[in-house]
Amino acid sequence: MIPAFVNNEIWTITILGWLIVFVALIFLVLIFLLVPKIILWSTQRALRKKDRYNHKSVGDKEMILTDEMNAAISMALYLYFNEVHEEESNIITIKEVKRRYSPWSSKLYGMNNLNFPR
Repeated sequence: MIPAFVNNEIWTITILGWLIVFVALIFLVLIFLLVPKIILWSTQRALRKKDRYNHKSVGDKEMILTDEMNAAISMALYLYFNEVHEEESNIITIKEVKRRYSPWSSKLYGMNNLNFPR
């Protein structure tokens, strides 16, 4: 009988499992680090096409939004999310539901009719 620590199959599966976990973690870290940079790059590119990008802040990698632009964006979001909900009547109706008879829920059929001699 071979001891468990000598078995090569167990060590291969263990190392392969750890390797898969660490590769997946590294992949997730790269995604979380790169996605914001890609979004910033695409936003800057779109603003450059419309000539609304502040060219002084290109070295700082920042976009400068004015107060009027922030107010317009927040008002648009507020109006959009409030128009989604429709007016409701605020009336609660409770209807009584009568249960149909079902032999599965009847306790009568669970009783055993045993006739014991006296």
